[in-house]
Amino acid sequence: MTQADILIRNGRIIDPANGIDFTGSVAVSNGVIKAVGENLNIQAVKEFDATDCLITPGLIDCHVHCYEHATPLGVNPDETCLSRGVTTVVDAGSSGESTFPGLRKFIAEKSHTRVLCFLHIVKHGLASSGCAAGVSGGEIDSLNQVDVDACVKCIENNRDMIVGVKVRLSETISNGGKNEEEAFRRSLEASQRVGLPLMVHHTISTIPTQSDERSSILCCPRDLRPGDIYTHTFIGHKSTIIDASTRSVYPDVIDAKQRGVLFDVGHGQKAFSWPVAEICAKSGFWPDIIGSDLHTGNHDGPVYDLPTVMSKFLHIGMPITEIVKATTLTPARAIKLQNSIGSLTTGKSADITVLKIIDVDHDLEDGRCQNRRIKKVIVPIAVWKGGEQFQITKPRVFPNPEVLARNAPTMNNDIIRDVISL
Repeated sequence: MTQADILIRNGRIIDPANGIDFTGSVAVSNGVIKAVGENLNIQAVKEFDATDCLITPGLIDCHVHCYEHATPLGVNPDETCLSRGVTTVVDAGSSGESTFPGLRKFIAEKSHTRVLCFLHIVKHGLASSGCAAGVSGGEIDSLNQVDVDACVKCIENNRDMIVGVKVRLSETISNGGKNEEEAFRRSLEASQRVGLPLMVHHTISTIPTQSDERSSILCCPRDLRPGDIYTHTFIGHKSTIIDASTRSVYPDVIDAKQRGVLFDVGHGQKAFSWPVAEICAKSGFWPDIIGSDLHTGNHDGPVYDLPTVMSKFLHIGMPITEIVKATTLTPARAIKLQNSIGSLTTGKSADITVLKIIDVDHDLEDGRCQNRRIKKVIVPIAVWKGGEQFQITKPRVFPNPEVLARNAPTMNNDIIRDVISL
């Protein structure tokens, strides 16, 4: 009989990369996938019974902020991601060219979680992020820090860890919007020069979501290219992808998706709206990537963790196979690492997550103080990174009334929202 170190058995295996969706087992030896099958005849040193659970490739959160202690947003990736079933995270612009070495030395090299990053086009990244530092303004208030050559050089020297470029387009962090278009242009140039995707944060922006025949300035997502990533897709305030007059997705957004632009959830503290997501769901407009935008301002709600964000899309009807794809294969492809992560392919690193869909009956908040009564939630049961099992921590209880009270005063500027009293 064939031998293995670990046998995870009797679970529903969903591996979109290999077209697998069946009940079976996964065998692991020497930290890599040894075999995947419906009836494996393998004897293992350790066995894990995954009956009534999902066995998936290790989850990939393509949008977090984990530059802990060096930025206001940074969380600990092992404590907030790996412990909740996520084996790979992509830090979304916390570091720029001048601060990247610290992200590598003090975070990536010291974490069990695989830490990659989108490099911010701004040299100092989010060292004083406007959404968490308690001050107005932000990283693009001056264009003298938006250095294309410096960004490109840093990426070329660190391609093992840097998988793309990041820019935030928002009038609140760009000298009242005066610097947005130029920062966008420089970001497009930098990402094109290195052949990697650009992730664009687009909220409360002077850059139009929907162009018209008279538009001479850059638009977003119109000017994104196939493989670029549009994040914070489901906001309900200024820069929403929804036309308020028709309550439908803007034509430019649909066209961008058809062209191959990838749409990321980027839930964040205030960047996910139930009504917007529901409008999108009715037209079959699902996210390509489910990224949490986990950071210090939302890990105690309304994000909590990646599986909870996944649960929100389960609630509005996204098929579980597509949810798994949006947290494994698609993000792996987006960052050009599909040959090493995001699958249960034999011979690849044994990054494996076991999930369970459990019945519940309670409210779950979005980022805009709007609740939905959910009936099912996705929870992590077990996780292995490179064949080593790590502990799953107890989930936080939601909804969090303290977070709802904290966020409520800022919700009156929504274009798309429930008719409720705050």
